[in-house]
Amino acid sequence: MTASTWESLPDRLRARGLRWTPQRRVLVDVLSRTRGHVTGSQLVERCRAIDPATIPSTVYRTLDVLEDLGMVRHGHAADGREEFHVLPEADHGHLHCDACGGSWDLSADEADGLVRSLEVGRGFVVDLSHVTIVGRCGACVGTEGS
Repeated sequence: MTASTWESLPDRLRARGLRWTPQRRVLVDVLSRTRGHVTGSQLVERCRAIDPATIPSTVYRTLDVLEDLGMVRHGHAADGREEFHVLPEADHGHLHCDACGGSWDLSADEADGLVRSLEVGRGFVVDLSHVTIVGRCGACVGTEGS
């Protein structure tokens, strides 16, 4: 997705019966400058820095619509809080180190064996964007014996 993706958004929102309000403009501006993951509360804070009248419910309702449009995708961090991935290029899960707090994306290719075994063995289709595996990263495992 490119800058034109953001530029076409007002028309796409209007096509869904939504107004192109100043608060939505601010949110889209904030999102267009955001890479990777961000929480809803971080987005509300960033929007309020620009427009103190930002209402959290407008941010969250707009995020729901943006998810339907493929502009963001929500998932959950290791602590359970909802995070949004801006302009996701592919489904992915997450790895979280409970020792150092580091987080990394888990690609569909990396998760393929686990996802396939659950589908074949249990008939369960995994939504990878909601998969967070908690454990220890290589660096922390390497320092545990020291």
